[in-house]
Amino acid sequence: MNLFIRSSLFVCCIFFSACLVMENTFTKLPPGIWRATLQLQPPDAPSAEKKEDVSIKSFEETASTELPFLMEVKYTDDDNFYIEIINGKERIRADEIKFGRDRSRAMDTIRIDFPLFASYIRGRFQERVIRGEWVVNYKENYSIPFVAEYGRDFRFTNLKKPPTADLSGKWQATFGLDEEKPYAAVGEFTQNDNQLSGTFLTETGDYRYLDGTVQGDKFYLSCFDGSHAFLFEGKILAADSIVGTFKSGTHYKTTWEAMRNEKAKLADPDSLTFLKDGFEKIEFSFENTEGQMISLDAPQYSGKVKILQIMGTWCPNCLDETNFLLEYLKHDQGSQVAVIGLAFEKYKEKEKAMTALRTYKNRLGIDYELLLAGYANKKEAAEKLPMLNAISSYPTMIFVDKNDKVRRIHTGFSGPATSEFADFKNDFINFVGQLIAE
Repeated sequence: MNLFIRSSLFVCCIFFSACLVMENTFTKLPPGIWRATLQLQPPDAPSAEKKEDVSIKSFEETASTELPFLMEVKYTDDDNFYIEIINGKERIRADEIKFGRDRSRAMDTIRIDFPLFASYIRGRFQERVIRGEWVVNYKENYSIPFVAEYGRDFRFTNLKKPPTADLSGKWQATFGLDEEKPYAAVGEFTQNDNQLSGTFLTETGDYRYLDGTVQGDKFYLSCFDGSHAFLFEGKILAADSIVGTFKSGTHYKTTWEAMRNEKAKLADPDSLTFLKDGFEKIEFSFENTEGQMISLDAPQYSGKVKILQIMGTWCPNCLDETNFLLEYLKHDQGSQVAVIGLAFEKYKEKEKAMTALRTYKNRLGIDYELLLAGYANKKEAAEKLPMLNAISSYPTMIFVDKNDKVRRIHTGFSGPATSEFADFKNDFINFVGQLIAE
C-alpha cells in the first residue's frame, strides 16, 4: 500500500512538473487566445447629447464603451512570436512586435506595429494582462485605451440568451439618421444560435469582417483591423425590423435602421463617378516612390489596358482591392494590363507620405507604380483630377483602354467579406478581357 502511495505521489510530481515546464516554454506573452478591448469612452463619461429620433428612442444602449476583439499569440520558436487579430473568418498577422522591460516599474513592455496602416498598440504586460493604448500616427493626439486578457475566448459575452429572431439574410439599411445626409447600406448577416457574423456594404465600400453575438433582442458586432475600429450595437424591434448605433473609433458615431429585404441593393457602382462633359481621357503627372514624375502617356503604358487605382495606404478596402489586383496580375499573360496607384495619403508632410507608400509597396510586393497624388481630402483630391465629377470613395477604379480613353469608373470596393465579391471578380475579368481583345 505504501509503495502504491509513493508511486502515485511520484507520478503526480512528474505530471505537475511537466505542467510547470509546459507553462514556461514561452519567454514573453503566453501563447493562445486573448480577449482585447478598446475603451471608446471612459465608463463614467456622460453620453453625447442626441437629436430626437424615433429610432434612437427605441434603442437602449448597453456595454457601449467597449469595442472587443480576439487575438491569438503564436510562437515560431521559444523566443519569437507573432499575433493574429481575429475578425470572424479573417486573421490579420502582426509580426512587427517589440518586447522589452520597464525596470522602473518591473513590468514587461510590448509594442505591436501595423505598418501598413501607420498605427500601433503599446502597453505594459503583467499577470497575463496587457494595458496600454492604440495609437494612430497620422491623426493628431489620437489614442484609445487598450486592454487584453489572456485565456478569455469570447468576443462580447459568454452568455447565451435565446435570440428573439434569426437575423440571417440581407437588410436594406439607412445610416446617419441623426445627420443631414443619411446614406444607404446593405446588411448581410449569418446567425448560428447566438453567434452573428457579416458586414454592411455602402456605396463607398464595405465594413469588412464583422463578428459578434445576438442576446435576446440585442445584438453586437465589431471589427478591429489596425486601421479601423468598428462597433455596431443593435436592437431587434421585430423579425424584419432592427435599429442601432455605429461607432468608428472615438471620432464618429451615428444611428441606423434596417428592414429585412433579400433583394436589397445599392446604386450601381459604375454610375457614381464619371468624366465631366467634354472629357474622354484622364491626365495626370505625379511623383512615384523613386522621385520620378509619371504620366499616363509614358512609353511603358503605350498600347496597354490601364487600371488606375485611386487609393490610400490607410484604407483597408483599398488593401482588399490591392490584393485582388495583385492576384489578377499574377495571371496576366503577356503583361497586357498595367496598374497605376494614385495615392491620397493622410500625412500632409510629403516625406511621411512617401515613407508610407514605400512601406506599403515593399510589404505587399507591389511591382506597379504607386504615385503620391496628394492629401486624402476628397475636395483636394477632386482638384488634382478635375476631369472627374467627384472623388467620393477610396478606392475608386478607372478602366482606361489601349487608346487612353476612359471606359468605366467603379466607385468603392465590395471585398471578400461580402456576397458581391465573386460577381465583381468575374465581371472584372470579363471586362478587362474585352478591353485586351479590342
